[in-house]
Amino acid sequence: MSGIPILLEGAELRVLVVGGGPVAARKAARFVHAGAEVHVVAPQLCDDLEELVRNGTVGVKRRRYEATDVNAVEVVIAATDDRAVNAGVARDARSAHRLVNVADAPEEGAFAFMAAHVTGPLTIGVSAGIPSAAARIRDAIASRFDARYDEPLRELVLARRTLLDSGDAHVWRERAAAVIDADFCESVESGRWRTRTASWR
Repeated sequence: MSGIPILLEGAELRVLVVGGGPVAARKAARFVHAGAEVHVVAPQLCDDLEELVRNGTVGVKRRRYEATDVNAVEVVIAATDDRAVNAGVARDARSAHRLVNVADAPEEGAFAFMAAHVTGPLTIGVSAGIPSAAARIRDAIASRFDARYDEPLRELVLARRTLLDSGDAHVWRERAAAVIDADFCESVESGRWRTRTASWR
């Protein structure tokens, strides 16, 4: 699969997960965590999905998939244990111009999940063609880009939003150029970033 990395805003998405097993549960949980509206279609649900339903974080239709199920969502996940059903879901989603992920045949879908590291505002996704390798690489990256980045990035996000909203884009560009330079990562990891932004407060 040739990849174009993008970051979807979960709160803006309606997601259909077709399938009731552990794979479907993991994918549903990722979208729930991102704030998406998630709906599951499956005759039976595993314990993890049942828990999501009990918590009120996903809606459920306890029946077999129907082609019209894709009409009310932007993203479709085909995650049953039936190859023919997954292929049918993928065809329906493509015909309806929906983004689709196919658990057992990624090449039939429009996107794949990355091995993700999230800390504060920082999200890093790794795709390597082999999920276990991507996870190892993700973990190596995460060991450096850890919670030390949370506060600096939150401060920068807030400063950017505040200045752009007030029409002071030129001030943001000047401040960003002074702080987010070649030494930015070293300054965060050493704690020196605080002195660079002290005058902003």
